[in-house]
Amino acid sequence: MSTDSSRTSRMPRKPVQARSQERVNRILDAAEDLFSLRGYIATTTKEIAIQAQIPIGSLYQFFPNKAAIVQALFVRYNDLLHQQLALFNHEELAELPLSTLVDKLTDICVQFFLEHPGYYKVFMEVQGLMPELEKIEDAADAKLIQEFAMLLKQREAIQEEVDYEAIAFVLSKVSGQLIWIALSQEERFQQQLFAEIKRFSLSYLQSYFSSGLKSANNTYESDHGSS
Repeated sequence: MSTDSSRTSRMPRKPVQARSQERVNRILDAAEDLFSLRGYIATTTKEIAIQAQIPIGSLYQFFPNKAAIVQALFVRYNDLLHQQLALFNHEELAELPLSTLVDKLTDICVQFFLEHPGYYKVFMEVQGLMPELEKIEDAADAKLIQEFAMLLKQREAIQEEVDYEAIAFVLSKVSGQLIWIALSQEERFQQQLFAEIKRFSLSYLQSYFSSGLKSANNTYESDHGSS
């Protein structure tokens, strides 16, 4: 039992050649497809190797077991999401009206989860059973929260002393959890929930940032006409 536990927690070795990286990508692509279709528990490493069109021995050169594959897959998920959020640099985002900022960031996250259904499906299946996976998620969340806090610092705050990290933490955790819950709902209700998440996020940020209130008021007046 102790031997199996040590293997489960061991991360895969990193490929040093382009050919090795290509094989790792094929393994992760195949695992993502099978986990999304059949689930994590029902999928075997043999099936992943067949789907990736590589010998099972080659798979074990990089991943000692299925747990190591799913850990690497979630590292890739979080790297991809971070790359998409980083498409907008902080200076550009800091100049956007809060309503536009909320729309852009929420849409990126929602679209990412919809394009990668395995992310939600696998996590829900193994949560509580794989501490290593939760550590990966916690580290990714912490990184995003710190960067969001840096972004908020570039905006004009209403209050002189504002804990930007606390604001970023609350907004990221609450909106992220709501998106997570929305993914389990039927499509029509999902869209309603995504819109409500934007309303909540915008209202929360407007309570701190005067520029956001001004932008929101100007947007409303331009859409509805001034009285």
